Amino acid sequence: MDELEELRAWMLLLRTPGFGAAMVREAVARADGTACGALRLVRERCDGLDAAAQAWLRRPDEKRLEDDLCWLSEPQHAFVRCTDLDFPPLLQGIDQPPAALFVMGDASALLRPQVAVVGARQASMSGRLHARGFAGELARAGFVITSGLADGVDGAAHEAALDAGQPTVAVVGTGVDRVYPSKHRGLARRIAASGALVSEYPLDTPGKADHFPRRNRILSGLALGTLVVEAGLPSGSLISARLAAEQGREVFALPGSIHNPLARGCHQLIRDGARLVECASEIVEVLAPLAADMGAELARRLGSSHDASADTHEATTASSVDTELLEAMGYDPILMDELAERTGQSAGTLTSRLLMLELDGRVESLPGNRYVRLKSPATRRGW
Repeated sequence: MDELEELRAWMLLLRTPGFGAAMVREAVARADGTACGALRLVRERCDGLDAAAQAWLRRPDEKRLEDDLCWLSEPQHAFVRCTDLDFPPLLQGIDQPPAALFVMGDASALLRPQVAVVGARQASMSGRLHARGFAGELARAGFVITSGLADGVDGAAHEAALDAGQPTVAVVGTGVDRVYPSKHRGLARRIAASGALVSEYPLDTPGKADHFPRRNRILSGLALGTLVVEAGLPSGSLISARLAAEQGREVFALPGSIHNPLARGCHQLIRDGARLVECASEIVEVLAPLAADMGAELARRLGSSHDASADTHEATTASSVDTELLEAMGYDPILMDELAERTGQSAGTLTSRLLMLELDGRVESLPGNRYVRLKSPATRRGW
């Protein structure tokens, strides 16, 4: 199958008016996992679609599709499909999972253990300081900080992770080539340089009121837990927390003054069963075992996709694979791309193995998608 034609079919399906993620996933599943097959099925049965969808399928904007493919061909731009092995496994099980993700930056960041940090756009000074303090400590403990690039708590959390020299993930309600709010253009560039900007919406999609609540299911779905720093009643942060709880994830909330209206949402979450936390170590204690389990499952999932025979795969123990990987790394910082070239392994497989080695204190991740081998096993970072 021609990969370029397959990508074009994906772009065409995702841009079909009124054809949401659930419909795209269903069509692709019916076509044995191919977008080209799904497109044929949809065109054969397009009578049930509205006029705008039928018009697009009959005569799509070829210039728009060409621009999409051109964007995808550029370095640090990725398109992760629900059929790909490196599609974030935590997203597969949520209600209404996305069909695909557009990523600007390092897509492997989506496979690392994440903590969502959310809160009020009009956060108080103390709220911003709390967001920075918690996000910085969690980042240094080895968690990727995930948020929504909004003003207030979101921006403070992203900045703290970057200032700690760690990647951060921003899930946006626009196309990843747009920045909202515009004041965060510089922050978005920093995030893309060492972490990832992520969206389910096609390129050049403007921000719409209903996009941001919908993106919250992805924000919480990527993370092992969600921390709410400040939130009023009602607020978008409470939507993220509710979605996290429905997805079976941990929800944490900071208590505040009874006189602070931005503490009422957190207090409501605590009454509803969220964990009251006063320091980042309390979050780390809860999520560290889940992170280790996630790494082991990811290693098993990606490892089982190797082209080698089953007998060979079973005979190759994890320890020998890790030894070979460590030898290939040497002791100088190395880029993921260079490591993939040295080992002949895919970035997805390497990500899972490096995560396990990082959890074991044998490897440390560095800014810029680099890794370094530690000369002697260290204790788990902050764990």
